[in-house]
Amino acid sequence: MLMKRYLLVVILLVVNSVGGLAQAYKMHTVFIFSFTRYIQWPDNYNGGDFEILVLGDSPIVDELKSMAQVKKVGDRNIKVTRINAPSEIRKCNILYIPASKSAEIADVLGKVMAQSILVVTEEPGLGAKGSNVNFITKDGKLAFELNQSAALKQGLKISNELSRLAILI
Repeated sequence: MLMKRYLLVVILLVVNSVGGLAQAYKMHTVFIFSFTRYIQWPDNYNGGDFEILVLGDSPIVDELKSMAQVKKVGDRNIKVTRINAPSEIRKCNILYIPASKSAEIADVLGKVMAQSILVVTEEPGLGAKGSNVNFITKDGKLAFELNQSAALKQGLKISNELSRLAILI
């Protein structure tokens, strides 16, 4: 009987943590969609679908795909694609690197270097290493760091409104 209760508690904790994780990624998705309104890409990145690539497995893929079914960036459809390796990075608007792929940041930035791709990460310290936007938790709430110099080098124009909301690095 005690073992069954213990097992039930463990299952509930796992379900709650997965639910919490999914909820966190819903917030990431809301932020990412909001970024599209406050960042200007060069003209040659404004045709066709608005593309978001996600490196590796992450719960954010499903959240982004759900968002893409009901939202547009201007008049552009949103296309979300999961890729397995930095070598698969191609022209897109946003590249999301989950914490599980943070060790590959140098390869990613080397591949993205001269392209106008907004690189979004979720691991403390990656904003300072060159990602454009890095999600962090501050005072128990989701926040984001903004590396404006990296974004400018990539030809991305960040609005003052977004800069004011960010933790600047």
